[in-house]
Amino acid sequence: MTGLSVVIITYNEEKNIRRCIASVSRVADEIIVLDSYSSDATVSIAASLGAIVTQSGFAGYIEQKNKAIALATNHYVLLLDADEALSDELANEVLAEKRSFGCRAYCMKRSNIFCGTIIQHGLWYPDIKLRLFDKRLGNCGGLNPHDKIIMQKGATVKYFKGAIMHSTFSSVKEYQHRNEQISTIAAQAIFDAGIKKSPLKIIASPLWTFINGYFLRMGFLEGYKGFLIAVLTAQQSYLKYYKLRQLQRQQLTEIVYE
Repeated sequence: MTGLSVVIITYNEEKNIRRCIASVSRVADEIIVLDSYSSDATVSIAASLGAIVTQSGFAGYIEQKNKAIALATNHYVLLLDADEALSDELANEVLAEKRSFGCRAYCMKRSNIFCGTIIQHGLWYPDIKLRLFDKRLGNCGGLNPHDKIIMQKGATVKYFKGAIMHSTFSSVKEYQHRNEQISTIAAQAIFDAGIKKSPLKIIASPLWTFINGYFLRMGFLEGYKGFLIAVLTAQQSYLKYYKLRQLQRQQLTEIVYE
C-alpha cells in the first residue's frame, strides 16, 4: 500500500482541527500540520491527535501550502484546510486507491456548509477541487488567496464521487469580515503581479457574479441563504476591484509626484 501524507495549514483553528484530523485518521500514514503561531489550542489539539506539528510565520496561502507540502515524507499528498473534513464515502475511496495509486492526481467535490446548510446550487456547487496528488509532479500555484494545485502537463487525473465537507461561515457577519480580508489580499496580489484590470470591473464583475450565481446557476433554489451567498460573493468581488483601483491610483499619484 502506497504511503499518503495529509497536509494541513492552520492558524487559530481549535474549533475545526479535531474534526479535520479525525476524518483522515483511516487514510493518513502521517499528518503534517504547519501552524502560523496560533494563539489558541490548535497546536496542542493537533499534537494530541498524532499530527506532526511545525510552526512558521504565514507567508501567503500559496507559499505556506508549498512549505507544508515540502514537509511531507510521502510522494502522495492530500492537502486540506483546517475547516474541511473527508466524508466517509471519500475516505473509503481514498483508502481503496491507496492500494495502488493508478493516477497522479485526484479531484473531488467540495460540499460547502453555510450557516448549517449544505449548499447544492449557485456558485458554490459543484465546487471541484484537486487535492490529492503526487507532489513530484505538482505544487500549489495560482494567485493569492485563491490557491490551486497545478500539475505537470500529461499527469493523469481521476475524479472521486465522495466529497470534502467544508464548514464555511456560521453567520453573515463572519462572511462579511472574511470578505474584507480576502478582498484586500486578492487586490494586492493582482496589483503585485502587474495584472491590468479595467475600472469597469468594479461594476461589471459584482453584477455578473450575482446574476450568474443567483439566476444562471440557480442559487435561488437555496432560498434566503442562496440570496445571501450571491450578494456577499458579489460584495467580495466589488471590494477586490475597488481596493485594486485604490492601489492603482496611489501608484499613479506616486509616479506623478516623484
